[in-house]
Amino acid sequence: MIQEYISNNIADTKSIACAFGKTLKPGDIVCLDGDLGAGKTAFVSGFVKAFNYTGYVNSPTFAIVSEYIADLPIYHFDVYRLNNSDELFDIGLDEYLFGDGICLIEWASKVMDVLPKQRYEVFIAKDDTMGEDYRKIQITKRG
Repeated sequence: MIQEYISNNIADTKSIACAFGKTLKPGDIVCLDGDLGAGKTAFVSGFVKAFNYTGYVNSPTFAIVSEYIADLPIYHFDVYRLNNSDELFDIGLDEYLFGDGICLIEWASKVMDVLPKQRYEVFIAKDDTMGEDYRKIQITKRG
C-alpha cells in the first residue's frame, strides 16, 4: 500500500512526518530516500515530534547514527558516506534494528541488502516546476 502526500513547505513535511510517526511502534524501520536536499532530515525532524522530542535534529552524516531520547528511542542513520552495507555491522546495526526504538535510515537504498523485508519506505521527490519547496512524499509499507 502506498500513501502519497503533497508538501508545499518544510512545515507541511514536518506535519506529515509527525502524523506518520504517531502510527509507528518500537521495532519499526523507516527507510528514507530522495535527492540531495529533498527534505529527508526535515522529515525526521517532524517525525521525532510525534514522540515528544524537543531537541535539534540534524543529519548524522559523519557520525552515521544519532540517538534521540524521547518517549521511546529514535535512531537516525545517514548512510550516504558508507562504502558498503557491511560497515553498518561495525556500529552494531542489529542492536538498533532489533532494539526497543524506531530506526530512521537516510539514503537507505544503499543498504537495502541488510535491512529486514518488513519496513516502511519513504521517498521524497522535488519538482521545481511546481515550486522550490514543493515535495511529493510517498510512504510504502513493505513485508
